[in-house]
Amino acid sequence: MEHAVGTDDGAWIVGRDRELDLLTGLVQGLSSADPTTELPGTGVLVVTGAPGSGKSVLLDEACRTARAAGVRVLRCTGCEVESGLPFAGLHQLLRPVLDLAQELPARQRTALLGVFGLDEAEEPDSARNPLLTSLGALTLLSDLAARGPVLLVVDDAHWLDVGTLDTLAFVARRLEGEPVAMLVAARDTAVPAQFAREFPLLSVDPLDPAAAGRLLDLQPEVPAGRARSRILDEAAGVPLALVELARSVARDPRAARDSLPLTDRLEAIFAQDLPALPPATRQLLLLAAAAETAELPLILSAAAPDTTPADWHPAERTGLIRIDDGHLRFRHPLIRSAVYQSATYAQRHAAHLSLAEVFTGDPDRRAWHRAAAVDGVDEGVAEELEAGAGRAQRRGGYAAAATALERAAQLSPDPADRARRLVRAATMAMYAGHPRWVAEITARVTALTEDPAVLAEASLRAGWALAVTTQFEGSLGYLLPLADAAADTNPVLALDALATATTPAYNSGEAAHREKILRIAERVPEQEDDTDRLWILAGTDPLRHRARALALLHADRDGPAADDEGGPVRDRPLSELITWGAAAWVLDETGEAVRLLGAALEHLRRSPTGGANATVAQALALAQYESGAWTAARACLDEAYRTAAEGGLENVAVGSPLLGATLLALRGDSQAARTAVRRAVHGVDLPTCRSLQVRALYALGAAAQAEGDHAAAYDRFRAVFTQDGEPLHFHASDYHLADLAAVAVRTGRAGEARAVLDAAGRRHAGGEVSPRLAALVDRAHALLAEPDDAERHFQRSLARPTGDQWPFERAQTRLDYAEWLRRRRRATEARPLLSAALEVFENLGARPWTDRTLAELRAAGVNATSTPGQESDLSELTPQQLQIARLAAAGLTNREIGERIFLSPRTVGFHLYRIFPKLGVTARGQLRDVLPDSLREVPEA
Repeated sequence: MEHAVGTDDGAWIVGRDRELDLLTGLVQGLSSADPTTELPGTGVLVVTGAPGSGKSVLLDEACRTARAAGVRVLRCTGCEVESGLPFAGLHQLLRPVLDLAQELPARQRTALLGVFGLDEAEEPDSARNPLLTSLGALTLLSDLAARGPVLLVVDDAHWLDVGTLDTLAFVARRLEGEPVAMLVAARDTAVPAQFAREFPLLSVDPLDPAAAGRLLDLQPEVPAGRARSRILDEAAGVPLALVELARSVARDPRAARDSLPLTDRLEAIFAQDLPALPPATRQLLLLAAAAETAELPLILSAAAPDTTPADWHPAERTGLIRIDDGHLRFRHPLIRSAVYQSATYAQRHAAHLSLAEVFTGDPDRRAWHRAAAVDGVDEGVAEELEAGAGRAQRRGGYAAAATALERAAQLSPDPADRARRLVRAATMAMYAGHPRWVAEITARVTALTEDPAVLAEASLRAGWALAVTTQFEGSLGYLLPLADAAADTNPVLALDALATATTPAYNSGEAAHREKILRIAERVPEQEDDTDRLWILAGTDPLRHRARALALLHADRDGPAADDEGGPVRDRPLSELITWGAAAWVLDETGEAVRLLGAALEHLRRSPTGGANATVAQALALAQYESGAWTAARACLDEAYRTAAEGGLENVAVGSPLLGATLLALRGDSQAARTAVRRAVHGVDLPTCRSLQVRALYALGAAAQAEGDHAAAYDRFRAVFTQDGEPLHFHASDYHLADLAAVAVRTGRAGEARAVLDAAGRRHAGGEVSPRLAALVDRAHALLAEPDDAERHFQRSLARPTGDQWPFERAQTRLDYAEWLRRRRRATEARPLLSAALEVFENLGARPWTDRTLAELRAAGVNATSTPGQESDLSELTPQQLQIARLAAAGLTNREIGERIFLSPRTVGFHLYRIFPKLGVTARGQLRDVLPDSLREVPEA
């Protein structure tokens, strides 16, 4: 039988043994863990349920248990009125420990205190950096946890401001190794997106009939007979409804006969207590409900002059509120709602105006209260909100700035001002990393203005927002008309729109979009800075425009400023580094892509912008993978995914796990690879995202090939091309021609594969093929050729001087050629090819190919054994641990590493404690000796 638990305020918790056990286990794990080892009790739990289900009561009990166990508790509660104030919830949570912020690194201290307006000497760059703000909060909590375990309790999260939610989600993802746990409670229909998918959920469901009956039996006046049955039926297992209906029926037996929706019904029950209260008490309650502040002096100062603290007593006696240490708390959020909704419009209007007068020293709160008192439009209040948005922006509160500008737009009498403010709101939402919000805002601009400049900026923002999700058609629907209209009059705007459009056009793979981009670009005259055109040419048709794109890529690095490695990288504008790097990757200038994108990523780490970090990290990971730096690629993929998940960049959040799945497959973990693909593409319409579709198919094909299931591998690789032999994706598909040929000859389908290869040859004749693709095509021809004709194709593939840039692909060709030689009794010629291939496969940890090469060596008369290489030695490390090991080997301290990868110093130390035994080292100084070359060099921060 489940137990009934009494709370501090005389209430009862019944039928919640499972929930209490989970919460108690979380707290006990904090209080009993050894801080020098893994901390199994730490974690995050999201508590969801309907209004009145008892979420807050469970959180109260968790707090009581934690304090009894010596755990420090920090708590905040979302407030509907404060949801537009930047970082209001975070300030509420951290206010008791903000004195520790003085011990933070300078940039983190400036960023964190700056968002609260508490740093007089704030540096603009740090103060406007949301990730530094989040890192400052994480480091502060880590420093606090060094003194003892900490429990963070967040109630009514659905009413928290976006900046607070983003910061809390950032912290929640980085609690590993910290004696810190987080409980987050939200209504089940309004769980914030930041906590809806990644964290474990505890659903607080309605009580079963037996538990509901026991809860009624514990009430001061136990209902009986038909009233009891009606209460049980109406309450539907919701604890708050059971308690309040029982109380209401005790006062008036007719109260159980209403048939309102439960939430409205509860509000009506709470409102029943209000008419009997003295007018002064009702006014105080309304001010408290409107202010959503717990500080009694502020509320009293907004009340009538003759109001005294004694006027609170009637509300306390009825149980509507609790007052402790000068702070007020409504017994339940629905009571606050009932108080506010039961007041007349005139009363609410007067309350907000009174509060606005009180907050003269807080212009943001003053503006929001004035806005709440407006019925219709008011330019003066709109200007106040816009000014508040500017203050929020300067403090890094981009989400709060967007919220304020949205409300300012609603209050703007002039449609032109409304449109202008909405575009500014979209820009702030973009900086906050919320693409879907950007799309929602910009969708409202078109009907408000005909100003071409405003409409153009709205289209750019909307196009960007949809481009970083997977809604490529919608993105191009904004960007291409804009570019078309601007091509003859505003070349800079046209190229900006076209360059932005090239990315979704590349990812969708639709020929019509790419051709339209190129047609518009031809109308735009050449510019002194033609960086955008470089990406347009490379991203839409790297085969046909290779020569022209290469000329643009190298033009700016062939002059007197060029360095010994091929061009200036330091001090170049970030946008150029990103564009050059992306173009270099598409054009198979892989080494150049690694260099440029690596420099861009280091630049972004110093001044992080979520969207760009994720996009650049994924692009760098792709280039590293192709260049054979698989371990470095794994580390980049982890960074790309975490940043994309935090910012809602669906394209990267899907694409980075797909590349991770490919690495799993190539290293022989086929089942994990298939699982990773399935998770990555869940809910994605792959036919509209052909670049992702090809990558998913290749990962699955590689997983089947690694297991020796050549028939399944053929089906996957063949699906990379259409039935007519055309590429599913104009760029990505052709790189798998050799993979298709390799499994086709093992499944008796060489003829079908040859038809696909012939079709590719006809396409390639109309452009310039990169040396990398040419080598892969040669390998495919060799595998599918008649026996006597194969050798010249193998030799031509291996003779290409740049082929070692792509070691895995060259090693595959060497293995295939060696197999062909051995079968012709030319084992002596095969052995050096096999040895060279084996060295690459072992170094990469490509176990299936290592095993196959060893078998060929033995067949060729060599008694060979496998010797794992540096890359494979690191396979036990997680991507995040690889990053930490790399930075520690470069001499960075734990605090410096934490600033680079957004972890607390304590978490860095926790990971190093686990990294050392995995690598067989005992000190930081030994790390450099066990890392591969690709991980040893770290660009300067």
